[in-house]
Amino acid sequence: MRVIRTAAAQLGPIQRDEGRPSVVARMIALMDEAKGRGATFIVYPELALTTFFPRWHHEDRAEADVWFEASMPSAETQPLFDRAREHGMGMSFGYAELTPEGRHFNTSILVDPEGRIAATYRKIHLPGHVEYDPERTHQHLEKRYFEPGDLGFPVWRFMGGIVGMCICNDRRWPETYRVMGLQGVEMVVLGFNTPSVNSQKGTEALGDRMFHHKLSVQAGAYQNATWVVAVAKAGDEDGHHLMGGTVIVDPDGKIVAEVEGEADGVVVHDCDLDATRFGKETIFDFARHRRIEHYGRITAQTGAEVAV
Repeated sequence: MRVIRTAAAQLGPIQRDEGRPSVVARMIALMDEAKGRGATFIVYPELALTTFFPRWHHEDRAEADVWFEASMPSAETQPLFDRAREHGMGMSFGYAELTPEGRHFNTSILVDPEGRIAATYRKIHLPGHVEYDPERTHQHLEKRYFEPGDLGFPVWRFMGGIVGMCICNDRRWPETYRVMGLQGVEMVVLGFNTPSVNSQKGTEALGDRMFHHKLSVQAGAYQNATWVVAVAKAGDEDGHHLMGGTVIVDPDGKIVAEVEGEADGVVVHDCDLDATRFGKETIFDFARHRRIEHYGRITAQTGAEVAV
């Protein structure tokens, strides 16, 4: 058995005027709780340090830079890294990254138990739109504030296993999991900030949104025989509601742990990475069963071309 005792650390809402030190203190409190329950790895949400700022329209794009981190760790986030090192705990969390070249990404990192950044991922499937849209119930301006990620979907040797990352909307795309699955991924960690209301389909029920969230992560786990740890930021942020749904999914696609409610909270589960072997060696033995000669359309074409 190769067990990573994993904590999924949901954050409740972060209001627009809540500073980084307050958020980091909340994250540390969750880490301390997870450590007390024996966890060695903790996963936090997407954009864990701030409110979900893409809901706000800045006419001057540069005004949004206040939400971005120009360095990681920074003086404000260093205490989180220090506590992780004290606990000997690995971690993953998301944040808005401003690179030295002035580029903007929705980013997630893996941090090893010594407090060192071991891996970086930048969100690829950006939802939403670029310009203010008065027809929407609320704005979702990720395409305005972020560039699509430029690092692909790599995986890393991390804490004795093969770990990959993705972020929020990435979880809805089967290609995300399959590219990592083709690299032998054993655990995919991801954070999300998902509005409870679809800005273009206001009649969609919250139950349907939650169903699609769980369907996506459970299918990705099962079809690639991997653990998936999906962690929400949830609750009412400045009058805009984010749904919960923090779950740990096993390689058979079953939810084995879930955070109830929308507040700060932790669930812990022993994730045996060897449990991925059966699926990888049988029904999803890619080397024996994939037929790539028939899959060319997947990478040769972007939009649908309807048959006539």
